[in-house]
This record gives sequence, structure tokens and C-alpha cells, in this order.
Amino acid sequence: MLIELILYLALMLLTAETFGWLFSRIGQPVVLGQIIGGILLGLVFPPTGEVKDISMIGVIMLLFLAGLESSVEELREAGKSGFSVAFVGVIVAFAMGFAVTYPFKGFDQALLYGALTTPTSVSLTVRVLMEIGRLKSREGTTILTAAIVDDILGIIVLTVVISSLVSGGVSVLSLLEILVKVGLFIAVMVFAMPRVLDYTLRKVVRIGFADSTVTLSMAALFAFAYIAEHMNLASILGAYLLGLALSETEFRKPIFEHSRIIAHSVFVPLFFVDVGMNIPVRDLKSAGVFALLFSLVAIVSKVIGCGIGALIGGMRSREALRVGVGMIPRMGVELAMLAIAMKAGIVGSDAYLVIVLMIFLSTLVTPPLLKLAFRT
Repeated sequence: MLIELILYLALMLLTAETFGWLFSRIGQPVVLGQIIGGILLGLVFPPTGEVKDISMIGVIMLLFLAGLESSVEELREAGKSGFSVAFVGVIVAFAMGFAVTYPFKGFDQALLYGALTTPTSVSLTVRVLMEIGRLKSREGTTILTAAIVDDILGIIVLTVVISSLVSGGVSVLSLLEILVKVGLFIAVMVFAMPRVLDYTLRKVVRIGFADSTVTLSMAALFAFAYIAEHMNLASILGAYLLGLALSETEFRKPIFEHSRIIAHSVFVPLFFVDVGMNIPVRDLKSAGVFALLFSLVAIVSKVIGCGIGALIGGMRSREALRVGVGMIPRMGVELAMLAIAMKAGIVGSDAYLVIVLMIFLSTLVTPPLLKLAFRT
């Protein structure tokens, strides 16, 4: 019923705000507080399909904002070390994630879990580097540029994996077809779409609908997320690439500021609380060994992969270690990816438990390890 849905949304937003504030007070990421709050709320109010559908808007907006925060120019300027750190880091993380999952869950699930280890969220790393005054160091700059490339590669990897599994399996022919689709979609969105969007939004403003730029951007966001899904690609790819295309227009700043308020005030908190509500805490014991092992491998894989990438990029071993540690944290992108995979029906809700533990442990170990790495 509508009245029950409204009550659910009110409780979820209050939970998100309360637990997010509590966790920020103890120096932990707000998102973890929102997830923990969701777990507790889910014990009393079981999640519903209608709430999940609404919270999926948060997933799309999360990736849209990530695209807006990036730029094609930043990708061009990432440099050799940034690209090699991201590229090798994604390959090693995927391979190690696949290897640790395969004995427990089989080939298809191993592909998905491997893909879920690939993205990095460096907001925590940035905060630590600012505290110790090393954000503008060579390692800090490399981490920031690598994170931009890392997100794109992670989204592409997951898109290919989900598309392959949804289409009924992985074959060379289907893989090539998906890669061609992804390549064409990226090319259109990066090279053609910025001009189209810029021209359209200029016309809208000239007519006198200046306030409509954000509304039209939201309409385009949902449209391109739908188009990506219709092409059997992940909707998050369409959302991210639209954000990236809009970042090349003069309307980037107002669209980002207004969209960020909408997203982080309503839809993103709803999504993270919904994640918590869907975590099967009663399965904690059965998932414990695999969840812990997977989390440890996810942490180590970034240190090894990104560290090797930094060495290939010309950095010294000590600098490479610092970069590898700085690339450990995971945050919201993995959960957004997992939500898309669950929507496609290729993974169960037990995966939430595994990924949340990975996020928790990666955010827990990064600050002390990073400070230690910069002391040596």
C-alpha cells in the first residue's frame, strides 16, 4: 500500500541520517553507518520490492555523479603511472577474486565476484593523505589519477561479465559482441554526446528555461540507463558515461551541485539503507569463512596489482607500496554494481554480506597501513 511505502521511506531516511551521523562522529565512513542502520531496521521491517525499486535510483545517480566528477581531460592527463596502476590493479584484483571464489561458488559466480573486486574508492585515502600532508606528493597524484581510470575499467569489466551471464554463458563470440557494443557505446558517449548535450542545453537556456538544465539532465540519465539495459549492458555504464559527457559541457558545475543534493539527500541514503535491510544476517555463520577470505584477498590484490602497476609506471618500490596501499579502499561503487547484478538475477542477497565485509575491512585497515607506509 502507498501509506506503508511512505512510512518505509520515512523510516529509512531517518535511519540513514542518524547512523550516518553517529559513524561520522567516530571517524568512520557515513556509508557504513547507513548500512549498519539498515541491518537493524531490516530486523524489524523486512524489505519490500517497491522500496528496492526506488532505491535503485540511488545506484544510477551514484554512478552519474562519479561521471560528472571525472573528465575526459583528466583521463588524458592520467599519465603512464596512473594508467598502469589502474590497468594492472584491475587485472590482478579480478584474477585473485575469481581464484578465491571459484572453489566456493563455481565459474559464473567467480566471474562476478572477481569483477566486484576491481573498483577502488579513494575518498578515505584522500582524507588520510591530507592529514599527513602528502596529497600533492607523487604517490598522492598517482593514486588520484589511477582511481579515475580504475572506476571506468571496473564498470566496463562488470558490464561485460553481467551481459555475458545474462545472455546465458561466456563464449568467445558473445564476449566479442559485448565488447564491440561497449566500445561503440563509449565512443558515442565520449566523442559525440558532449557536443549534442552542450548544444541542447544552450538552446534551452537561451529560450528562458535556465532551471530546466538539471531536469533535462535527470531525464537524460534515466533514458541512457534504460538504453544501456536495452542493449544488454549495465545501466550503470549508461549513467556513468552520461555524467562523463556532461562533465565536458559548461553546465557541469550547476548540474553536479543540484544533482548531488538530490542524490545524497534522498536516493543514495535510501540505497545504502536498503543494502543493509537486505543483508541476511542469519546467514553470517555459513558465509563467514568465504566472506573473510574474499575480503583479505580483495585487500591484498590491490596492494600487489597496483604496486606492480606503479613499478611498471617508473616508480620506486617504496613509492609503489604506498600507491598499492592507497588503492585498497572499497565503498559505494561495488554495492551499486552488486545491486545491478542482483536485479539481473545472477546473484543472491548473500553476496551483500560478503561485499559489505570487504568494504568494512578495507576501510578499517587503510588509514594505519597508509600512515605506516609513508613513515618507511
